[in-house]
Amino acid sequence: MSAPPFNKIAIIGLGLIGSSIAHAARRENLAGRIVGYDASADVRGRARTIGFAHLVADDIAACVEDADLVILCAPVGAYKSIAAAAAPHLKPGAILSDVGSVKGAVIRDVGPLVPPGVHFIPAHPIAGTEFSGPEAGFATLFDGRWAILTPLPGADAEAVGRLKAFWQGLGSQVDVMDAAHHDLVLAITSHLPHLIAYNIVGTAHDLEAVTEGEVIKYSASGFRDFTRIAASDPTMWRDVFLNNREAVLEVLGRFNEDLSILQRAVREGDGQTLFDTFSRTRAIRRAIIEMGQETPAPNFGRDFKK
Repeated sequence: MSAPPFNKIAIIGLGLIGSSIAHAARRENLAGRIVGYDASADVRGRARTIGFAHLVADDIAACVEDADLVILCAPVGAYKSIAAAAAPHLKPGAILSDVGSVKGAVIRDVGPLVPPGVHFIPAHPIAGTEFSGPEAGFATLFDGRWAILTPLPGADAEAVGRLKAFWQGLGSQVDVMDAAHHDLVLAITSHLPHLIAYNIVGTAHDLEAVTEGEVIKYSASGFRDFTRIAASDPTMWRDVFLNNREAVLEVLGRFNEDLSILQRAVREGDGQTLFDTFSRTRAIRRAIIEMGQETPAPNFGRDFKK
């Protein structure tokens, strides 16, 4: 077996993404040693029991010391304090990265704290489930999914190449783009859908008393899929919206304009506008399936017998 590309990987934040990185890195022999840390003592204890890391440290300094690759996997709102604690202990030549769904705010908060000689390369794996915690991680989470790198201007090409190879080793396809473009793209493909889901499920919750529980009892597949999205980690998503507000508000404005068109079509009985809109949007679903980012199986491959 060949030597792993990184002698030591440090993972700060041991929830779904952090634990999945550890599982996948061990599967592919990407690190000689994986050390993890989480701000929660309870999470650290559970992570030790599961055993996906070689060591779970009790402080950030011990976690990142001598690490070749450090990955921030906590909510983005905590990045600034984490980076401040880690910075004095990062060795020259190390790569500092993350998995946050927002990149402009990460560069703003973490960039000024990075020591000279450390390669800061923000990243974002487009993968996840509605589950959280160290028990939620699994080695195949990133297989066939996309990871986006947003290196700063002048970033070391070799370091970017090493991080790209790491994510490819975890199973991901990798794209590189600038942070502002990433944040706009994710605002429409991820952040706005979550905001809508939280709102719809919240409205349904308010209607429960009026309908005597029938919203849940008779929920159709569309509502059930919204509840899956709305079950995502509230701390993480609070931080996403607070840190990508400009892009989210931009796409939310466009969404409201398009929603007004559909509202008017329903009010005026304009069936042609409704039909044309629904026909156009079906193509998006087909394209996602053709790119291998979703299964064409009925009910999204769910097995209701389990």
